[in-house]
Amino acid sequence: MADPEWVLLAYRLPREPSTPRIAVWRKLRRLGAVQLVDGLVALPADAATIEAFDWLADEVVDAGGEAWTFQARPGSKRQHTALRSQINDAIGTEYRELIDSARLATGDRSRRSVERLRRELRRIQARDHFGAKEAETARRAVERAAAALDAVEASPR
Repeated sequence: MADPEWVLLAYRLPREPSTPRIAVWRKLRRLGAVQLVDGLVALPADAATIEAFDWLADEVVDAGGEAWTFQARPGSKRQHTALRSQINDAIGTEYRELIDSARLATGDRSRRSVERLRRELRRIQARDHFGAKEAETARRAVERAAAALDAVEASPR
C-alpha cells in the first residue's frame, strides 16, 4: 500500500501586526498540523484538510502575507513514519491530558465539567488522523466521569 499524500501549507506573514500570525498559529494547532520547518506545515491530505489549508492560505494573503498549498508524498517510508509519529505524539499528549482532566472531574460532579470533557474529546478526535492508541482510554475516562455524575444525580438526597 502506498504512503498517503500530505497537504502542505507554506506561508510567510509580516511580523507586525501580530494578530494574523497568532490567528493562523491557533488555527493550525486546532487542525493538528505538523510543523516541518518555520513556515511549512503538513497534514494528511483529505478533502477537509485540503480545504482548511486553502482557506488558511487565503487568510494569510489577505493579511499581507504569502502562502502556497501543495499535495505531496514523503520521499521515503522513514519520512512518512516520522510525520505520522509527530502527529500521533502530539495527539497522544492531548489524550493523556484529557484522561487526567477526566479523572479529576470524576470528583467534581459538575455537568458543565462533563460537557467540557466531551467537547474536548470530540475536538481531539477530529484531529486524530491515525487512531492514536490513547483514544479509547480517553473515551472511557470521559464516560466514567459522566457515569459518576449520573450516579450522584440519581441518588436520593
